Amino acid sequence: MVSKLPGRVVPLPGEVARASQHGPRGAQPVEPGSSLLFLREEQMRLAQDLFFLAYRDLTASADIVLEGLGLGRAHHRALHFIGRRPQLPVSELLALLRITKQSLARVLGELVARGYVRQDTGTRDRRQRLLSLTDSGRALERQLFERQRERILDAYREAGGQAVEGFRRVMHAMMDEQTRAQLDPRFLEGGAPGSNSPSRPPLRPGVQAVTPLRADAPGARRK
Repeated sequence: MVSKLPGRVVPLPGEVARASQHGPRGAQPVEPGSSLLFLREEQMRLAQDLFFLAYRDLTASADIVLEGLGLGRAHHRALHFIGRRPQLPVSELLALLRITKQSLARVLGELVARGYVRQDTGTRDRRQRLLSLTDSGRALERQLFERQRERILDAYREAGGQAVEGFRRVMHAMMDEQTRAQLDPRFLEGGAPGSNSPSRPPLRPGVQAVTPLRADAPGARRK
């Protein structure tokens, strides 16, 4: 069965799955996902709609807390990554956030001044600044996380485990090599989605790897 959309015939998801598994009679098996190449532009536009609207609703609950404190989403992202990776060098936070040095200096300056972030001097390199959350910083980051946790959890429960795995695969596939290298390596246990190896994808020349999440970091998932 197909969807008769203007401009192109688009196979429906169930038809795509069956075609991917069996293919035409007498033909070689079709690689999973290859039929999706025939999706028309409108389907890609719909995907953009989904990303934009889901991101809007996910961030809305945390925005209420941030706005009450005079903070923004850049502060939230900084709190998140510093909390996930204690003693995070400033240079690595810059690589994670992909913002200008001036913007990062402003964000960090406000978080330090308010007592949410602590800066330590590197033991090997005295010029290096290492970032960690203070007690109040951890409390704020946890409050923001709990605001978004419920929405993610509800979505996972509604969609089901198979859909969650598909979501992870799509998100991973959309990342470039630099971003994939910045993931928690436990995401890649048993191999990255669609791969046969647990190793990370190689970095492009000149790309700096970011320190992975420490197992003892606050909020780290215990095995």
